Amino acid sequence: MTKISLAAHPFLLGFDQLERLAERAAKGAEGYPPYNIEHQGQNGFRITLAVAGFSEDDLSITLEDRQLVIRGRQAEAEDERVFLHRGIAARAFQRSFVLADGVEVVSAGLENGLLNIDLRRAVPDSIVQTIPISRK
Repeated sequence: MTKISLAAHPFLLGFDQLERLAERAAKGAEGYPPYNIEHQGQNGFRITLAVAGFSEDDLSITLEDRQLVIRGRQAEAEDERVFLHRGIAARAFQRSFVLADGVEVVSAGLENGLLNIDLRRAVPDSIVQTIPISRK
């Protein structure tokens, strides 16, 4: 069976990375931690992750080749607590989002167990370029 690629269309020149970006985005599709994505203003976005129990030291946010990666890992508790029921998840996680060209991370903050990451899309200047035709 032949795999048909979207980037193989003759009008989509230089879009061969689009399929790879879609595959990278699909890899981070697990359900923990839950998150929201909000539209803020004309060119802003906010990603909010529910990270109750995690401190700033337990979290890391990196931007790796247009992929925003949020990782959380809690240190092992030194006290010897005995749980009769443990329903609060304390597991490590990694959540990633593929960002479009021109989208940049503005800030990140942790408040009341919610990690907020603000993004902004830079609006490119509209440039009209004339290409000279040479005689050969």
